[in-house]
Amino acid sequence: MALNVEATTIGNDDTEDDDLDRRPPRRLYQEPVHLKVRKQLLTIAESPLKKTDEEIKTIATTMAENFDDIEIRGTFLDLILQLITEQALKIPFVAAVTLALNAQKPELAQEVLTKSTTALNEQFKAGAWREVKLLLRFLACLQGILEDDGVFPILEELFSRSVDLQTASSEDSLGLEIVKVILLTIPYIMASSASGFEAHATSLLEKTDIIASTPHALEALVDPYPGSGDDAGHEAQSVISLLQRQLQGEAAQSWELACLPRPWNVSPVVDEAEPVTPTKHSLPLVTVPSPVSPGIRPQLPEVYSSVYADQDMETVPPTSNIASLLLRDSLIDTINTLDYNRNATAKFLIDLDCYFSPETFVKRATPFDRLREVEAGKSTWKPEDVAVDAVFSQLLQLPSPQHKLVYYHAVLTESCKIAPAAIAPSLGRAIRYLYQNLDAMDLELEYRFMDWFTHHLSNFGFTWKWTEWVDDVELPLAKPKKAFIVGALEKEIRLSFAQRIRGTLPEPYQALITEAKEKEIPDFKYNSDQTPYAPQAREILRLLRAKAPDSDLEPHLSSVEAEAASLGVEDPLVPSTDAYMTAICFIGSKSLSHVLNCIERCKDRLLALGPRSEAARRQIIRSVMDYWVEKPGVGVNIVDKLLNYTILTPLSVINWALTDNIGKGKVLTHAHMYEMVASTIYKVTNRVRQIVIARNQPGLPAEQIAMLDETLEKERAQMKELFATVEDALVGVASGVVDEMAESRNQDTEGEALLRGWGERWLRVFRRKMAVEEAWIGEMLANQEGMDGLEGEAEVANGIGVSETQEEDVDDGVS
Repeated sequence: MALNVEATTIGNDDTEDDDLDRRPPRRLYQEPVHLKVRKQLLTIAESPLKKTDEEIKTIATTMAENFDDIEIRGTFLDLILQLITEQALKIPFVAAVTLALNAQKPELAQEVLTKSTTALNEQFKAGAWREVKLLLRFLACLQGILEDDGVFPILEELFSRSVDLQTASSEDSLGLEIVKVILLTIPYIMASSASGFEAHATSLLEKTDIIASTPHALEALVDPYPGSGDDAGHEAQSVISLLQRQLQGEAAQSWELACLPRPWNVSPVVDEAEPVTPTKHSLPLVTVPSPVSPGIRPQLPEVYSSVYADQDMETVPPTSNIASLLLRDSLIDTINTLDYNRNATAKFLIDLDCYFSPETFVKRATPFDRLREVEAGKSTWKPEDVAVDAVFSQLLQLPSPQHKLVYYHAVLTESCKIAPAAIAPSLGRAIRYLYQNLDAMDLELEYRFMDWFTHHLSNFGFTWKWTEWVDDVELPLAKPKKAFIVGALEKEIRLSFAQRIRGTLPEPYQALITEAKEKEIPDFKYNSDQTPYAPQAREILRLLRAKAPDSDLEPHLSSVEAEAASLGVEDPLVPSTDAYMTAICFIGSKSLSHVLNCIERCKDRLLALGPRSEAARRQIIRSVMDYWVEKPGVGVNIVDKLLNYTILTPLSVINWALTDNIGKGKVLTHAHMYEMVASTIYKVTNRVRQIVIARNQPGLPAEQIAMLDETLEKERAQMKELFATVEDALVGVASGVVDEMAESRNQDTEGEALLRGWGERWLRVFRRKMAVEEAWIGEMLANQEGMDGLEGEAEVANGIGVSETQEEDVDDGVS
């Protein structure tokens, strides 16, 4: 019995030794507080599953408890500024955190005010008006903790600047932008925790009404639907005048502003028996320069439009509701500031409903047909439609959007990938709306729509319900809808290959993609002995393939010229150039890199052709476009590269496109011809802009400014000559006085009327481009002169305007 007890005891000891873990306990990881606060602030209001008021309280409490930690405080202050200027949708929530902080640590709230006003002063000097607007919005949300009149004195001072600008020139557009900033700040003041400022807002609205209600000289040129006539559905509405009317309507309704969130209307962080009056702060010094800096981006009048304007159910706010502009403004700022991260932009668009009042939208991805079941009196606005509408407002913005068009393409593509069930139906309705309104649409916007449409289809297997448009296939090419279909299919082929695109189309469309388009490498026309100069051209091709020197090519080129002269050809250099350039195209037909390598080898001879014969220079373009006649987009791309090499001049391209080939104007119906002309014009206008920006850099020596002025004068003269050439060619078509139209006036009245319409549409586009360039250059140069002569600035300190003479150099206000 004793042995058994002993054995049992020993066994128990061994078990205890085995179970005993002699390793030290694992250290629990505690995330540093500054990183924790950063994550909480970065994700504030992003999730519908989290209570925003709890997030606000947690961040405020953490910061109040760690106020003495310099690293945590620095991280917090820097991040707040980044959120304000990069994530506009979160501004009310960042302001709510500041208000909650003010209840516990007023000192930290004062630091936030100091930091934000310092940034505001910097943005004023730089002429960064979007950042000015966003910082003012943040301060407007904090109106409840500001002493005296808070933000209103800054708005008053801004209004006086806009008046100065408008007085100096009725065509000024910077003054309109400043008034828009004022008008977009007022709603956030009235929705803040402050009260009793109704009279201030009404007084300011009475002042802005004069400027906001006056149409701008360029406003008619940026109408997206100029061909709509008296159609009320397409009536152009200026954003600033629309905003003015909406705010006046809100004032009449006691500033309801139902769509704006009020995250500051939460229970206090610390429980108090009675509500505590928040600590008030004086607004740090804010300086509004006089004159103000325009920045480097043109400030032009904006026109409001929507791709969901004609639906039987209201899926976006109507223009009678201020939500239409408040929602779009926040979305546009988000889209344009996050251009470096399209995925993040798309995520913000999808989560749009998290950042506004809960009753603003219906549930995400609600089918359009189900909207009829929504209870009367409740919103039927779809967050997906509002988001897509905002992207299209930028994609179709005239005269130009802030970023490259492909960025907006990418945002829509990513949004569709993240939430296909929600976004795809919205895009489908937008496409149908734009297609149905092609006849009235501005020509430039039609081609932007075409580019996006084909690019978007390429990301989703080129699938579209082409049967919806099948009746338009039989229309003449001069009809905008038929021209759109043909141009879209050409672009699809550029993004893929003809045989694949043919397989995605219904039977009626098959004839639009010929067998010739399916050839990957077009034939070399000189392989046929029926073609003049065929033997010499084939020999030129052989020598070019063998990379022979120019001396070996010269006899064969001279032979072509001699034969052409004997046949009475006016300029023998033209046929020899055709043989030479066609051979280059054939050798380089495998890829763009092949043709660029061949052009690089032959560059010297091609560069020498222009000075010898302008006709030969234009023949280079004709040879390229004739070789790629079935795939004209490839030809346009090669012409663009030849321009970069300066083998071609912008004027030679315009003359070839709109003088040599104008005929009755049929060329104006081709998408590739517009692409060629528009890209050529852009190269010229962009060069002029770069010179203006370089000239306006601060600190340049006088001799360098003089040199840039001389260059600018020469380049502007060339730009005007280019636009004049375009104008002369298009006026002939628009008025029906070109030779071929005049000779056949009564033979095809309807067809010629359609072609005259194309001439008018082209004219409108290029007149606008010229007007915009001249307005921008004039404004930039005039404002720079004003900045150079500036001797004093106006300051707004704690709501009081102070005029002082300062010796401070303000040239750095133009970046």
